[in-house]
Amino acid sequence: MLQTTRYFIQLAYNGTAYHGWQVQPNALSVQELLDKALSIYFRQKIETTGCGRTDTGVHASQFFAHFDLADQKISTGSLKEVNSINSLLPFDIAIERFIEVHPEAHARFDATKRSYEYHIHRSKNPFKHNFSWLIKDELDIQAMNSAAEVLLQYVDFSCFSKSNTQVFTNNCKITNANWEQTANGYIFHISADRFLRNMVRAIVGTLIDIGRHKQPVDSIHKVIQSKSRSNAGTSVPACGLYLTSIKYPYIG
Repeated sequence: MLQTTRYFIQLAYNGTAYHGWQVQPNALSVQELLDKALSIYFRQKIETTGCGRTDTGVHASQFFAHFDLADQKISTGSLKEVNSINSLLPFDIAIERFIEVHPEAHARFDATKRSYEYHIHRSKNPFKHNFSWLIKDELDIQAMNSAAEVLLQYVDFSCFSKSNTQVFTNNCKITNANWEQTANGYIFHISADRFLRNMVRAIVGTLIDIGRHKQPVDSIHKVIQSKSRSNAGTSVPACGLYLTSIKYPYIG
């Protein structure tokens, strides 16, 4: 009888070249390349389960997935496997560590908190191309932060979700949402127990309309209460979005 061990794998990736995390039938994904590299190295078929889905072009500075390994052990304190598997991956995907976990541990369902950032720059910069969104307008950050605080008062975010996503609920508990002004732009920070598909990009688009004074701060209440995606702002480009942190009760 095969002895299997479950591992979490922590990785980061530049999502520019990929159609998101999840395996797609006719498009290249991060998961496809990671599963292939793991299968080659461990000489058995490996299928990972990710902590969530990222859309086409979205980046992750921290991402977790789990997989089961049969009749082998990984030395989690050594960089041997990390370096060897990284050599099988393209430059824009990097494994950082393996963590042995209990057999029922689940990268998606056990996550207690997820955090994203959205990056905006205000002047043309070749080093930010595909990693941030260029907006030349000056935004009213105080108005955007006032509207962002309203998000913490609600749990049903149907208005920010793509339709026909086949989820059981559109409820999410947002614990932090705020804008930070940088030397040449803005960064939006948001954390919640879960996110809906396209939710962060729709929230950012809605808040930017407020920052441009196209809508008043109080309009955010009407948008959320409507539960209609057509009342929210435009979904902003994927290039500025980063999944930055996933929290688990058993991982430091």
